[in-house]
Amino acid sequence: MIDYQIQPSTRRCCASGRELRPGEQYYSVLLEEGGKFVRKDFSIEAWQGVPEGAFSFWRGRLAPPQGKQRLPIDDEMLMDCFQRLEGQLEPSRLRFRYVVALLLMRRRRLRFERTEQDGSQEILWMRCTRTGARHAVVNPDLTEEELTTVQEDVFQALGWE
Repeated sequence: MIDYQIQPSTRRCCASGRELRPGEQYYSVLLEEGGKFVRKDFSIEAWQGVPEGAFSFWRGRLAPPQGKQRLPIDDEMLMDCFQRLEGQLEPSRLRFRYVVALLLMRRRRLRFERTEQDGSQEILWMRCTRTGARHAVVNPDLTEEELTTVQEDVFQALGWE
């Protein structure tokens, strides 16, 4: 069973407790606590840099509350997240990285080159369209339901839902 449970933005600064206003810029940090990814949002004035043990962080702008408006996708932040997961062997991180790789392919930041078998695992080889760097991505062989769940978790972690 896949268990990410990354909460969406609370629209509140975790340091000061102040509510974040629509259109306001903020920082989000992804931390691992108890084997799960936890997202914490900070107002600009409360931000004191990347907390120790942070897995990833990004700067965003709080969308207006009316209607579901998705924030624009920051390809650099997405690529940074993908690269930070490189070499991770934990199944949940392999699944997370695989979905991020698919998003980057869709955004044309990664280009699929080939697959190869490494024992029972399928490895996808991709090349960064900007740097030319090659990346190996383990195919976790997700079912459609698992893929949807992981994709939703990635979107929540990155503040896109």
